Amino acid sequence: MKLTVPTDILQLPLQQFKGVGPKVLEKLNAMGLGTVEDMLFHFPLRYQDKTRLTPIGELRDGVDAVVRGTIRASGIARGRRPTLIVKVDDGTGLVTLRFFHFRRSQALQLKVGDTITLFGQPRLTGSQPEFAHPEYQLGDQDTQLEDALTPVYPVTEGLGQSTMRNLTRQALSYLSKNPPDDLLEGLTQGGPSIAESIQVLHRPPANADVQAILDGSHPAQNRLALEELVAHQITLLSRRARTLKKRAAQVTGSGSLAERLVSALPFVLTSAQTRVCQEILEDLRKPIPMLRLLQGDVGSGKTLVAALSAAHMVECGHQVALMAPTELLSEQHFRGFEQWFTRLSIKVIWLTGQVKGKARREALASIEAGSVDIVVGTHALFQEHVAFRSLGLVLVDEQHRFGVNQRLSLTQRGLNDLTPHQLTMTATPIPRTLSMVAYADLDCSVIDELPPGRKPITTVLIDSLRREQVIKRVGAACAEGRQAYWVCPLVEESDALDANAAELASEQLTEALPDLTIGLLHGRMTSGEKAKTMAAFAANTIDILVATTVIEVGVDVPNASMMIIDNAERFGLAQLHQLRGRVGRGAIESHCLLLYHTPLSQTARSRLGVMRESQDGFVIAEKDLKIRGPGEVLGTRQTGVSSFRVARLPEHEFLLDEAQAVANKLVHGNTTRAERLESRWTRAREAFAHV
Repeated sequence: MKLTVPTDILQLPLQQFKGVGPKVLEKLNAMGLGTVEDMLFHFPLRYQDKTRLTPIGELRDGVDAVVRGTIRASGIARGRRPTLIVKVDDGTGLVTLRFFHFRRSQALQLKVGDTITLFGQPRLTGSQPEFAHPEYQLGDQDTQLEDALTPVYPVTEGLGQSTMRNLTRQALSYLSKNPPDDLLEGLTQGGPSIAESIQVLHRPPANADVQAILDGSHPAQNRLALEELVAHQITLLSRRARTLKKRAAQVTGSGSLAERLVSALPFVLTSAQTRVCQEILEDLRKPIPMLRLLQGDVGSGKTLVAALSAAHMVECGHQVALMAPTELLSEQHFRGFEQWFTRLSIKVIWLTGQVKGKARREALASIEAGSVDIVVGTHALFQEHVAFRSLGLVLVDEQHRFGVNQRLSLTQRGLNDLTPHQLTMTATPIPRTLSMVAYADLDCSVIDELPPGRKPITTVLIDSLRREQVIKRVGAACAEGRQAYWVCPLVEESDALDANAAELASEQLTEALPDLTIGLLHGRMTSGEKAKTMAAFAANTIDILVATTVIEVGVDVPNASMMIIDNAERFGLAQLHQLRGRVGRGAIESHCLLLYHTPLSQTARSRLGVMRESQDGFVIAEKDLKIRGPGEVLGTRQTGVSSFRVARLPEHEFLLDEAQAVANKLVHGNTTRAERLESRWTRAREAFAHV
């Protein structure tokens, strides 16, 4: 079958390349590589320097090196496993080559007196440096060295580096004859062209600053990172523009329902809550859908702000849906909303997977009929058979737990072509850097103030060797009427193993503290069992709740004043901060004890140090970004942040403002160029945030 050659040569399919048969093509396609352009934008992970010789006497442990010398000895050492051992001398020293897997022909080939050029990572463990299974070439002193650094690409099984290098060389040949259009022309200040940048990253010259490339600070990377960030911003801004063309239910009421809710509270709103409520209300009064992210540290009062937003919408005759990531958290929200709204004659129901049979049918019928004002639930809310009479507002809690499609599916449940307003909430503070990248399509409100009377939580690091002392300390606090959480370590991504760890800890505490009631909560329990346990803990009939990270999000027990996190070094900073926020909910002085096992890695030491030094969630989030990177901090891939090809955060944070400005110009002034730029960076791979 004859292939049609595209007008844009960079869209030429890879089956036109030498060495690409059906099997290789299948593997390339599985990696999202189908065209010349795809190959060009498939950048190396790192580089090998085969451009210069290193004298044996100057070899450094673990540092790639090319060595050329004369074979002085070659033979097979017999033992449990025969090993081919070769000694090479270059006049500055002697080096040993070890081949644990070898062919007889190879042993015969490596002859004493021959010249050998080899490449690998030496180990300087004994009297002589050693190479294990180095690459090598036999021949005279004229064996050619590379004229550029050798790239090491991301590959898949059955597709080795030599194939990738060969295909990239062919792609670069097309690039030299058909450089891609500079889609940022006239919008940025100088720097290398896109063709030059691509060439440099695939084939850095021998004198290139390799460290700058590895650090992400090379001008070629900055040029490509800027374009990629612009493309990403275009994706988000385009999505926002599409949403803002739709119509939404407008809040036109007096706000009396929200005022009645506030007047019934036993406390006064903080100034931050008041400010954020006003920002949301201004959005709700517009005829276009609200797209707003509400950030607030643990315990800042986001749920109340959400309830007041719901009150405005309900007053105007529209329904509200609140979606939480777990049944435990959704039930807590339901209890809170029910307490606030029932006295105001507002109907609130709970809809999760555990609501079944007749109760479920009745709930669905009342939602569709409009006799229910507020529906609280989990992902069950966006199943197709859930029909709303007039859905005006969608509240999404702990938004990072949901995929983009999940979050936005509810916004398609409006009536009469109306799109519901959307308020997404998170208690995981997001650094400005990530907010600009992951949530550029959302307006942002921040509750940066905690309710008055909240005392700081004292955080202490304790070696696990002092575990018995910690148990005694917890027992003493509980004997005085307090309660405690004991969070068990993350074993791995396994409910079974996590549950086992929790059960062992529970047994140990029961044995050590026989006068106290020990509760147990883990992922293998049924929803009913979890709810029953949490209710008992909230009612103070359980002294110590041993749990896995299922309690990370949302559970409030004001009498709990101690949080013990076992194997704290295994947790991320955001998770540690969330867990710590489960205590300190009342006016009681609270403590968080971080039990760690030595020896600690440098990363773990940094993480635990940050926890001890700060209780500001935004400070902690910034530190977490620097330690772990954006993908881990967000806890999800759906935003596209972790699938960037060139751009890195926080290294390329300095480009974000420029990227936003350029993206705005293109989206509003040159849609054709914007679409081409977006397509260049998102084609043939997981889309950033397409819906």
